[in-house]
Amino acid sequence: MKRLLAHLALAIVALTYGGNYLVAKGLMPDLVGPSGFIVLRVTGALVLFGLLLLVRPEKVERKDLPRMAFCGLTGVGINMLLFFNGLNATSPVNASLIMTVNPILVLLASAVMLGQPIVRRRLVGVILGGIGAAAILIWSGSGTKIHASWQGDLMILINATSYAFYLVAVKPLMAKYRPLTVVTWVFLFGWLFTTPIGWNQAAAIDWSAFDARAWAGVAYVVLATTFLVYLLNIFALQHLQPTVVSVYIYLQPLLATLLSLAQAHFGGTDYMVDTGWPLLAFGALIFFGVYLVGKPVKAIQSEA
Repeated sequence: MKRLLAHLALAIVALTYGGNYLVAKGLMPDLVGPSGFIVLRVTGALVLFGLLLLVRPEKVERKDLPRMAFCGLTGVGINMLLFFNGLNATSPVNASLIMTVNPILVLLASAVMLGQPIVRRRLVGVILGGIGAAAILIWSGSGTKIHASWQGDLMILINATSYAFYLVAVKPLMAKYRPLTVVTWVFLFGWLFTTPIGWNQAAAIDWSAFDARAWAGVAYVVLATTFLVYLLNIFALQHLQPTVVSVYIYLQPLLATLLSLAQAHFGGTDYMVDTGWPLLAFGALIFFGVYLVGKPVKAIQSEA
């Protein structure tokens, strides 16, 4: 029963992330600038995580603070700022496709930071995924695109790279401390990095212009996409293998596409106008590269 609930939690996470592309995109930049939005997101999540941590506090050793700060920079600062600024400049479909390259970037980050070797088949996966991501950037920069742009796609790619380094750096901390302790400190340092950058945009928000839909969108990004998703992921990881959890990343572009189609059908902004078969082919190339990277090492070595 708990395994079934864990899969349900991951499905909710994927749906929440898929919706986030459209919800956040719909609020930026008219109602809130992308960097200002991150100040709202990080501040709200930090308060919620901090309140939970107060129930059962845990001391962090001073020697681990530099690693916490690095995780705050890569996992919150660079990651979130570039994601929202990139999403503001490109199509939700493009952004969701590029984000699926994350497992490949995690492999590269592990090679750089830990010296982890990359066997032949995974190297092929890295190359194919890299070609797919680069092709999407070139596709976005060619011709006239209404919503997509190579600049936005590049920011999404750098954001995914930063998050990959975060995932590698945070692993020892997760093994030493409770996950809630780690994420609270990471968001604290992330808040210190993001607030000076996004403060002017946050302070310039005209709250009187917000209607019920806009308020619901902000609540969705802060409460659902950041706070709730974290809790559901932790629950899922307690009952499923990380490899199973990672498979759900494939749902994000599918859900973002379906939600974009639904939004256009009901009279909303049509983010599908820039989508074509080449974009889908490039996305498939990334998927295949991720598949090769994600194959178990023993199976790879025996087939290489």
